[in-house]
Amino acid sequence: MSTMTYLLGIGAALIALASVIELLRRRRLRERHAIWWILAALFALVGALFPASVAWLAGVLGVGVPSNLVFFISIVLLFLVNLQHSAELTDLEDKTRTLAEESALQNVRLERLEERIDPKRDLPDDRS
Repeated sequence: MSTMTYLLGIGAALIALASVIELLRRRRLRERHAIWWILAALFALVGALFPASVAWLAGVLGVGVPSNLVFFISIVLLFLVNLQHSAELTDLEDKTRTLAEESALQNVRLERLEERIDPKRDLPDDRS
């Protein structure tokens, strides 16, 4: 491995780690989401600092080409992040639907109460 490739790997890993930490600091990224990205950045940093460790791990796991192991781990990491976001999106959709239903019921209740106060009044006619 050339010195330039070695330094590029270290620089990219440090930039990724610094970016995640900065997003956390500015509260643009929540801790539960940052865990996966910090793990990925640390794994990349260890792999960049000690490239022989990636080759060793690939040999232990029986992977022929170390870069294939890196790609596989990256895909698994992205799958887990996507799965986490999908689960959170499902929860948010359920909460949104519940809030919309509660809001509609409150509107019906409010209209009925307004009718009791002034039964002659239908809907406000402010369009004229």
